[in-house]
Amino acid sequence: MLKTFMKYTIVIMITASLLILSISFVLNLHMMEAQQLASFHTKIEQVIHTLENNQEELLLMNENLDEDYLTRAKAAAYVLDNQQDMTMDVKQLQYLAALLNVDELHVIDENGIISAASVSKYVGIDMDDHEQTRAFLALLEGEEDAFLIQDAMPNAAEGRIMKYVGVARRSCKGIVQVGFAPTRQLEAESRNTYEYIFSRFPTDVGEELFVVDRENGAVLGHSGGLEGNFDAECYQLDRLLDGEKGIYRQGRSGGEMYVVSRLYGNVLICAAQPGNVLRQKLAKNTISTFLYLLFVEVAVIFLLYYLVKRKVTDGIHDIIGNLTAITRGNLDTAVCVGGNREFEELSRGINAMVRSLVNSSDRISAIIEISGIPLAAFEYQSGKKPVFVTSGFREIMEIPDSTAAVLCGNSAGFGEYIHCITANPIEGEKDVFQISRERYVRIHMSEKPERCIGVITDVSRDVLERQRMQYENTHDALTGLFQYPYFRQRAGEILRDMPPGEVCAVAMLDLDHFKSVNDTYGHNAGDLYLRGFSAVMQSMPEDHFLTARRSGDEFCMMIYGCEDKGRIISFLNLFYEALGKNQVSLTDTHSRTVSASCGFAWTADAGSAISELLARADEALYEMKRGKRGSYVEYGTAEAL
Repeated sequence: MLKTFMKYTIVIMITASLLILSISFVLNLHMMEAQQLASFHTKIEQVIHTLENNQEELLLMNENLDEDYLTRAKAAAYVLDNQQDMTMDVKQLQYLAALLNVDELHVIDENGIISAASVSKYVGIDMDDHEQTRAFLALLEGEEDAFLIQDAMPNAAEGRIMKYVGVARRSCKGIVQVGFAPTRQLEAESRNTYEYIFSRFPTDVGEELFVVDRENGAVLGHSGGLEGNFDAECYQLDRLLDGEKGIYRQGRSGGEMYVVSRLYGNVLICAAQPGNVLRQKLAKNTISTFLYLLFVEVAVIFLLYYLVKRKVTDGIHDIIGNLTAITRGNLDTAVCVGGNREFEELSRGINAMVRSLVNSSDRISAIIEISGIPLAAFEYQSGKKPVFVTSGFREIMEIPDSTAAVLCGNSAGFGEYIHCITANPIEGEKDVFQISRERYVRIHMSEKPERCIGVITDVSRDVLERQRMQYENTHDALTGLFQYPYFRQRAGEILRDMPPGEVCAVAMLDLDHFKSVNDTYGHNAGDLYLRGFSAVMQSMPEDHFLTARRSGDEFCMMIYGCEDKGRIISFLNLFYEALGKNQVSLTDTHSRTVSASCGFAWTADAGSAISELLARADEALYEMKRGKRGSYVEYGTAEAL
């Protein structure tokens, strides 16, 4: 009987193993292609997202800089129109250019001739002689407030890449033109190339990312550079158009490449991987599955052999009685059937099985640990003291062994602990909770009157990554202050929600003589100068100050939660007092106190527009910069406070 039973058992096990292996092979093949397809779609989507973000960032930066450059040009025209006794020599214009923080300053007369300039060799140039300069002559015939903001291009005199802004003069017929070296725009444009974007994405063995022009089929960018040969089938446009769901095409070495493509505007973004890489993964998974099945098959056969050889004999009814008691929940029942060695072995096996059920948490914990997934499970029943938890519970929840022992010994206390944790989810997540400074968990529970089952997953990496991205999207990388667009949004919300009886103010600040710090000590010292100023801004009370870096050496802040204008003045005095005490070390031997000019505008009307307050503060700032500097002035007043 035993031999017959074992023979059929072996046949059945081998047949089942072969069937499982065949099904596993087919499923693994489709699963790996699906995983690779999903992975490539994700990477292509990230490439597109990066392209769009870079383009938006470049557009926003150009808009902000254009507005800033135009303001400087108008300020220069205002000074020249209102200072009638001002000489137009090179040194005077160089001084005015440095004051306005511009690289070049030109004065063009009514005949289109540069009559004065901060660069001496530009004096006498006829604007009509070159296409780049000729465009500004239209301002001579335009309206009084006419202006022109020219894109960055080589200038007519030296071929240097410059960005010029011109405005028509009011006091006489002529033009005031300022020039800037567009370093930031050129750097931002360089970050929007395919090669740069591809370099930011990690690739697997043999994996390629490339872009094909839809018009002429040329490869515009490749993760490995553009020096290679792109004549293979996997780079041909007409062979890639149907690759959104994954296709196989011949690669450079003659082997197959698994390619996924996606149309984006006038280009085709593609990701490819050698087919033999997928086949190697498939072979590895198939061999692993075969070994697992072989192990399980051998284990099952030996177990069945043991059970049939040692356990089948008389006394079935006694065993059934004991098993009935066990199945009713009486796990303390011991099976003690004597008379022969087979029943004694069977009794010990059944008792061992019962003990293994009692210790099921250890087995589940071992399985979870082998899987490498950072999760834990728990179960507790009302009115029963023991609580079932897996071994990873203590580590994930960051509780000491002694505390864990107390919690797991009392279901009521354990339930209270779990409900205390789940009562405070983090913002934007209904089932994610903070355990410590850098530990976040997701808790899923199924609660019934008689018992509660839950699974705890460590999601710290995902939450911290989202927080990091949120911080980078809203804060300036150099100073740690808010970025200007986010500042405007927050300031607008604070103004809109301002309670009756309170006032708030917006202040624009500009560092005095910042260009001289850069020119004298270098840009690293300039960065230290900016950080030193930012540190003072960050030291102000958070419940009354909202601070941001606007651009370059320009900053802004909002002072809110004040009962009257006097409170605003006291906060400004507090800020300037702290600024005066802050010495910034520029080099090992030189330090300097940061000097800044400030203009502010305040309001008690929650219905005011934040853009109007910012404009008033900006106007007050420029009024301050025309005076003694180093202090602050209120919009609409003539003297610094």
